[in-house]
Amino acid sequence: MTNTQPIGFIDSGVGGLTVVKEAIKQLPNENIIYLGDTARCPYGPRPAKQVIEYTWQMTKFLLEKNIKMLVIACNTATAVALEEIKAQLDIPVVGVILPGTRAAVKATKNRQIGIIGTAGTIKSSSYEQAIKMKVPEASVTSLACPKFVPIVESNQFQSSVAKKIVAETLLPLQHKKLDTLILGCTHYPLLRPIIQNIMGSHVKLIDSGAETIGEVSMLLDYFDIANVNVMSQPDYSFYTTGSTVMFDGIAKEWLASTKVQSQHIELGGKE
Repeated sequence: MTNTQPIGFIDSGVGGLTVVKEAIKQLPNENIIYLGDTARCPYGPRPAKQVIEYTWQMTKFLLEKNIKMLVIACNTATAVALEEIKAQLDIPVVGVILPGTRAAVKATKNRQIGIIGTAGTIKSSSYEQAIKMKVPEASVTSLACPKFVPIVESNQFQSSVAKKIVAETLLPLQHKKLDTLILGCTHYPLLRPIIQNIMGSHVKLIDSGAETIGEVSMLLDYFDIANVNVMSQPDYSFYTTGSTVMFDGIAKEWLASTKVQSQHIELGGKE
């Protein structure tokens, strides 16, 4: 294994780009390969068995690209598939739930923590269980936000429609005494300004994906696989199962780069 091998990132769509953005910032020497299963997004409403199957398809695709580490940059996939994939791969595998949990526990002052995520992530109770293991007396409020991912995937995350949907969806959290809110889906940071505005400045938003890169950095050092070849420019490759035009439009804006040029691939069926 050479340290110039890429780190692989997988997600149900474009949401994992919020994790990649943080990786580019924190790990500027690392080569990156990203795969978004946009054609079958969202994963949140799907049965766990199907999410596991799709996550394995993405994982196998990236393993053929000789990745040195896998980041499951999708909360729904992390919730149901992380342990199985971790057990079967001989490279480090990182999910987004535990890093987000640790950051929330550290940030909260009144131990009133909220979690917003897909139906699949909320149903799994993964965040709630992880928080309760660390702080048993914490009060945890979970809310599924099924309309958020489609807004982001259709590149409407800055629209007036987005503001209306986010405001209506977050209404049940308005009267809770939350001081910390976990963005339990990697798509949600694209809606962050709207979410922050609605929740108020006193609520600390935790970006699980961004927190994950701290763990990635630590594991690169621990396994001695960080890329120390600073002479060459890092290589970023993007793959999508959906529209490359739609993907590139969001990626270029979010990563502030004109160089994003994704390639379309097929992974099994579309349903």
